[in-house]
Amino acid sequence: MLLIDAHLDLAMNALEWNRDLKKPVQAIRQREAGLNDKPDRGKGTVSLPDLRRGEIGLVVATQIARYVAPGSPLSGWNSPEQAWAQTQGQLAWYRAMEEAGEMVQIADCVALEEHIARWNDKSVPNEHKPIGYILSLEGADSLVDLSYLEKAYAYGLRAIGPAHYGDGRYAPGTGSSGPLKAAGRELLREMDRLNMVLDVTHLTDEGFKQALDIFQGPVWASHHNCRALVNHQRQLTDEQIRELIRRDAVIGGVFDAWMLHNRWERGVSDPETAGVCLERIVDHFDHICELAGNTHHIAIGSDLDGGYGKEQSPYDLDRISDLQRLVEILVARGYSEADIQRIFHGNWLRFLRKNLKG
Repeated sequence: MLLIDAHLDLAMNALEWNRDLKKPVQAIRQREAGLNDKPDRGKGTVSLPDLRRGEIGLVVATQIARYVAPGSPLSGWNSPEQAWAQTQGQLAWYRAMEEAGEMVQIADCVALEEHIARWNDKSVPNEHKPIGYILSLEGADSLVDLSYLEKAYAYGLRAIGPAHYGDGRYAPGTGSSGPLKAAGRELLREMDRLNMVLDVTHLTDEGFKQALDIFQGPVWASHHNCRALVNHQRQLTDEQIRELIRRDAVIGGVFDAWMLHNRWERGVSDPETAGVCLERIVDHFDHICELAGNTHHIAIGSDLDGGYGKEQSPYDLDRISDLQRLVEILVARGYSEADIQRIFHGNWLRFLRKNLKG
């Protein structure tokens, strides 16, 4: 079944992890054998061939580059201009993948419909189809000033999450607190003018409420789970979920183990010992469906290889193509075929058809 994944850090993996994503996952792991500069070396789960194998024909792919102030414990860039340059290197990688026939950018409804028709054409093997990508910016730090938003929109940027981790230039994010910055409030107004998508992922509770008060355009939560099940600021409260449902948003379930287990310790916990399996994401789907009264607001935003690998993924997922295993789990939980189609692609498609220009 066609699957849409609304959050993958593909260019970050290509440039910062130095992964040739044109190769299968197994080949990337072999190339990293013996390396220990990152905790997930040799444990990656994502590649372009494995996306095709899993019939994941459309993704929301990120640009990401954090600015860090002096003394910050987070990794990142020492100036907004350096962060911007990093995102432009990531954009260059996406363009190179387009030139190679590996990917195709989806920036409007015409391109979307052409791409979906291509993936629904069973006369062409999936391995010969490009992966479609919608470009999103995770954390707005790299926008040197608001004039850069126009530049980014012109090259196809269609969604922005103003916050990431720590105290961002536009909004505080995960691990911090407080409202949007003045620049963040102005950013939302400019995004509204351009009909861009607001990604509420990583916003603080104060920032979430403020952002939805200011921003009147389309909203999604690209990779988020439920705080009622895993109690952490990074998760959505029931009140926030209800507000997203009211705004006709879609919430992408995320597969990072620390967002699926209440007592997860990074670098210590083990997915199998902790019981973190694909079933756990369906627990979060169940909860959102109970609040909504339907299956119209749940989908997938896996965040696989988002700075972690198999060591922090569900133990019954070896690579991203294993997302197709969700079908049998959802069937066993009582989800209908129509429900599963909504989760796999229908809800994201409905959102995109409604909100992409052109």
